[in-house]
Amino acid sequence: MSAPAPLPRDDRLKPRPAEGYAGDVTPELAWKWASEGEAVLIDIRSDAEREWVGFVPGALHLAWKQWPGMVMNQDFDSAIVRAAQGKKAVLLCRSGVRSIAAARRATELGIQAYNVLEGFEGERDQDGHRGNHGGWRFRGLPWRQN
Repeated sequence: MSAPAPLPRDDRLKPRPAEGYAGDVTPELAWKWASEGEAVLIDIRSDAEREWVGFVPGALHLAWKQWPGMVMNQDFDSAIVRAAQGKKAVLLCRSGVRSIAAARRATELGIQAYNVLEGFEGERDQDGHRGNHGGWRFRGLPWRQN
């Protein structure tokens, strides 16, 4: 899989249209909205993923699916409705794929929901490793590791 094509700098701060949810945003735009209070950043990765790989300080941790077995979180609907409270919700997963399904579900619940492109770790490189081509960490945005 090849690296995502770089976007012009101005385009990195614009949402892109999507089907079934409000749109796709870059990690930079998600951080801008969240840090300015315009949106709530919701990390939908499992507790195990955040513990092992790292997390975004200040993000709400609300798993879409939980380890082991990647079982649906039965509390997701009620928790995301409480979390959004009239704000945009920007949803972050590992690679920007699972968060599409979560954004669609949030939209069904009446939330203006966006998927964070590239996710926390980005796409796999030629060796199958993440973190070298896009993603929250790759873009130099705030994150920590336990």
